[in-house]
Amino acid sequence: MQSSSELFPVALLSAEFRGDLSEDVYRLKPGNSPDYSVELALTRLGVANQEQRGVPVILLHGSFSNRRFWYSPKGIGLGPHLARAGFDVWIAEMRGHGLSPRNQSYSGNTVADYARYDLPAIAAFVREQSGQMPHWVGHSLGGITLAAALGGHYLNEQSAASVALFGSQVSRVYWPLKLPPLEWGSRLLLKGFDHVSGSRFKRGPEDEPMGLVLESLRWHRLFGRFGDAERDWWAGLSEVQVPVLAVTAAGDQQDPAWACRKLAEQFKAVPSRYLCLAKEQGFASDYGHVEMLISKEAQQEVWPLVAHWLSVGRLPSEIAQD
Repeated sequence: MQSSSELFPVALLSAEFRGDLSEDVYRLKPGNSPDYSVELALTRLGVANQEQRGVPVILLHGSFSNRRFWYSPKGIGLGPHLARAGFDVWIAEMRGHGLSPRNQSYSGNTVADYARYDLPAIAAFVREQSGQMPHWVGHSLGGITLAAALGGHYLNEQSAASVALFGSQVSRVYWPLKLPPLEWGSRLLLKGFDHVSGSRFKRGPEDEPMGLVLESLRWHRLFGRFGDAERDWWAGLSEVQVPVLAVTAAGDQQDPAWACRKLAEQFKAVPSRYLCLAKEQGFASDYGHVEMLISKEAQQEVWPLVAHWLSVGRLPSEIAQD
């Protein structure tokens, strides 16, 4: 693999113009995890013929998804919106998603792997290329991964200027998993599978490795915790020094507002901001889990708020929820 970085091997897979946008696709091979085969795709968006790029923003997709959540083939999405607003946009794809090939230990991939190895490598490369500290935006599992990286101290104020979490929570209770026999039985059954098919279960275009599912079972079982064998990520969140914005949606049935707010409140060392996208807060609708970022209403109401947060580190006072 040729390298366009002094940190680790990086290949520039393509450099294209997409209408008014420039699109550069990189593939990183950090070699920093036990599975040396891991390669990560990063898409960099900017305005075509732009002389100087703005502040870098890294976007992380959720489960069963890829870069197209942020950037459609027609050049529509939060990614292009931020690029046209002057930001230096980087869209990451997790192991085995989109343009990131499946690694040798794909079935065992976990949030712990993403948080401990992949996000720090992405942060280092973006800082090297841009010369600036990046902001991070994560949706659903992408936001959970950011919370794990912050709580585990794999990302800190030297690698994140701010973090925005959309529809992300770890506090929803699944009572059957609190019964040890059911949790053990579920674990034994699921261990026989390699992955969960996103298309088969109509969850999205990508598959998810079974390691993520088994990891979630550990978090939600009796006496489980948000963390791994080495660190309690939930406890670590109270020490985070990075500004945090948590956005939830009143119509989100997957990650309910109360649970997202509980995650936001765990960031105790610095003021965190919480925003609920709901009619009673003045928004056009009670947004859903996906619609909070992908809908015509989100294009008009939510995308400008994200750009405002990234620019000044706060939301307009009339809709900010503290």
